[in-house]
Amino acid sequence: MTPRRICVLGATGSIGDAALDVIARHPGRFAVAALTAQHRWEKLAELCLRFRPDIAALSDAGAAPRLASALAAMRLPTRVVAGEAGLIEAATLPDVDTVLAAIVGAAGLRSTLAAALAGKRILLANKEAIVIGGAAFMRAVEQGGAELLPIDSEHNAIFQCLPAGYARKPDQSGVSRIVLTASGGPFRTRPLAELPGVTADEACAHPNWVMGRKISVDSATMMNKGLEMIEAHWLFGVPRERIEVVVHPQSVIHSLVEYVDGSMLAQLGNPDMRTPIAQALAYPERIDAGVPPLDLARQRALTFEAPDHGRFPCIGLAASALEDGGSAPAVLNAANEVAVAAFLAGRIRYTDIAPACADALSRLPARALSSVDDALAADEEARALARAWLKLPVAA
Repeated sequence: MTPRRICVLGATGSIGDAALDVIARHPGRFAVAALTAQHRWEKLAELCLRFRPDIAALSDAGAAPRLASALAAMRLPTRVVAGEAGLIEAATLPDVDTVLAAIVGAAGLRSTLAAALAGKRILLANKEAIVIGGAAFMRAVEQGGAELLPIDSEHNAIFQCLPAGYARKPDQSGVSRIVLTASGGPFRTRPLAELPGVTADEACAHPNWVMGRKISVDSATMMNKGLEMIEAHWLFGVPRERIEVVVHPQSVIHSLVEYVDGSMLAQLGNPDMRTPIAQALAYPERIDAGVPPLDLARQRALTFEAPDHGRFPCIGLAASALEDGGSAPAVLNAANEVAVAAFLAGRIRYTDIAPACADALSRLPARALSSVDDALAADEEARALARAWLKLPVAA
């Protein structure tokens, strides 16, 4: 078997950790060709020593010389590149066939887009790329002949529950509804009066999943579920009115697909990102992910409830953005990124996040997008508005 050659965009984050753990379990099947990070050059150097990639990229160009010096001291031949151009070079290396896109936020859009245009197999964890890029991103996938496999646990579950050869045409496959499950995060039962005072560490203390801080806050606000609705629309061709969210605190059922005959298929498993990553890495085969099997006999009752939109207003904001279309999802995502970063930095309250997003949506009406550049322009406008509304410094 010729090993698949992998580029991991965002190798030093939680998704990168999980992916590299799976890859290391199957040295004859996978080889690491490229690794990228934002600024954590020390950890990237350690990964280069372990996996010996051809190229390592840092989006923070200022940290690249430190990485290059560290690799030279270890006598590694890995070539160091930097900035957005470096990320794109890593994602489009001719001998890379699989790109795992795990860069958080809008920063991962251009490199993931380049991988699509280069015809790579893309394992998509960076939901923002498709939320912002929308139709333009899906056109790039088609134009480049890329293969797009989701590794968000919810979208990977949906993918596994759809028929083979599904072509984003739900009616032809008898799909009536997609149901995204959500844990409800750490504040599902927290008294509403306490939410203005919650800390970033409390928001990042997810009850079931181990994730990075930004996505952990998105889980607490359930903005992640709103963005996943938008992502599901583009990935699976399902209209907004046929995408629903249900709160499932145990995080054992990762999402469901309902068919017109009344059947509902679900994918179950322990809450561990290595499962969807392994499924996508080896697709259409199956490999060991290192995840303990789910013991149904010991599993307590699985429960479900409708989301409380008063507690989680971000779900409604995302639904409205999807319905409005055009630039609205990019605006929502950008304002959310600014607000979450400010909350994590201690500049604003947790309860300021949703109003900042609502303000940006109200002040930037949806407009048609003809390209990814148009989407990124809307992204920048929304960031400026969110910073102004939150009274943040321009460079915050």
